[in-house]
Amino acid sequence: MPVLRSIESKIEGLFEGVFGRAFRTSVQPIELARKLVKEMDAHRNVSVSQVYVPNEYTIYLSPNDRKQFAGYEESLVGELQEYLAEHAQRERYALLGAPVVLVTTDDDLAVGEFGIATRLVADEASDEPPPPPELSLEQPAQTMIYRAPEPPVDAAPPPEPAREVVSLTVAGRQHVVTEPVVVLGRSRDAGVRISDVNSSRKHAEIRQEGSTFWVVDLGSTNGTLVNGKRVDRKRLRDGDRITLGSTEIVFGRSIPKS
Repeated sequence: MPVLRSIESKIEGLFEGVFGRAFRTSVQPIELARKLVKEMDAHRNVSVSQVYVPNEYTIYLSPNDRKQFAGYEESLVGELQEYLAEHAQRERYALLGAPVVLVTTDDDLAVGEFGIATRLVADEASDEPPPPPELSLEQPAQTMIYRAPEPPVDAAPPPEPAREVVSLTVAGRQHVVTEPVVVLGRSRDAGVRISDVNSSRKHAEIRQEGSTFWVVDLGSTNGTLVNGKRVDRKRLRDGDRITLGSTEIVFGRSIPKS
């Protein structure tokens, strides 16, 4: 599967299902992704040897539209930035820094409307050569206003997306995780019980937010480590190693089909 298509699928999965049915004319994440790429293409700056594109994108949302992203905005912004970076790489665009997506509220926008403003921003701390003098920096381009497409009349509701199943491997034993939140620790009530005197009764939890999984320390005595570094909250990727006390747990996103 092409990288951009893979990222699009992740973005689409953030708010499909319940949100997709409840807010059918509101702003959808995949629409934001596609319009951000459109703005990148529309604001190309051709220099002698390279084509520069904006690296800062501000998204303006109505108050009600932004509310639907509560609790998921950080994950959404990360996916959108990755989407822009992959598009720039594929098109061989030059960037003055990694794409940055900012989200703000605009009370003048109606539900389903959103604006995008772009800027070329030079990173003074970067080791890259300075940008060509002909580039127009810092001044934002005119904000473009978009509206979410109206759904077809009597359209059938989208099917529920298949829930991703992940695993936690403890001492060679694989535990399949099917709930959005699972507690790890010594307690009998823990979703994945850890028989380790150095771990707390409720030591940490694995939490799904949209298409992203996180490990969150629950105020444990000895702390939670991911790949050897102590964390309070950390985004998980396939193969990450979580340490609770003296027990190592391997997080996996690829569950073989039976």
